[in-house]
Amino acid sequence: MAVTVFIRYQIDPFQLAAFREYAENWGRIIPQCGGHLIGYFLPHEGTNDIAWGLISFPDLAAYEAYRARLRKDAASVANFARAQEKRFILREERTFLGEVAGTRDQMPAISETGVQGEPA
Repeated sequence: MAVTVFIRYQIDPFQLAAFREYAENWGRIIPQCGGHLIGYFLPHEGTNDIAWGLISFPDLAAYEAYRARLRKDAASVANFARAQEKRFILREERTFLGEVAGTRDQMPAISETGVQGEPA
C-alpha cells in the first residue's frame, strides 16, 4: 500500500527565508534519494509558524530505503546540519498516511470562468 509521509514543522516565523531555502534544497534531494515529493508548503495567511512537507512512497520498505540513502547523501547531510545550526525548525512531527484510491491530483470540474469545460 502506498504511504505518504506528512511532515508538520513548527518554524521560527522570523526565519521563513531560511526554511524556504531548506525546502527548496529538499526539492532536489528527495527525488534523487527515491522519494516522490508532493511538495513543501509555507505559511501564507493566518498562522505564521507552521509549514508542511508531503512525500510519497510505494510502501514503508521504500521509505526505509529512502531514509538510509538520505543518511549517506552529502547534500542531505548538509541540509540537516544547516537546519540544526540555524535553528529555524522548532519542532517536527511525522504522520504516515495511506492514500484513498481515486482522490489524488483531482482537477476542478469548473474552470475560472465558472463554466464547466470552458477554458479560462
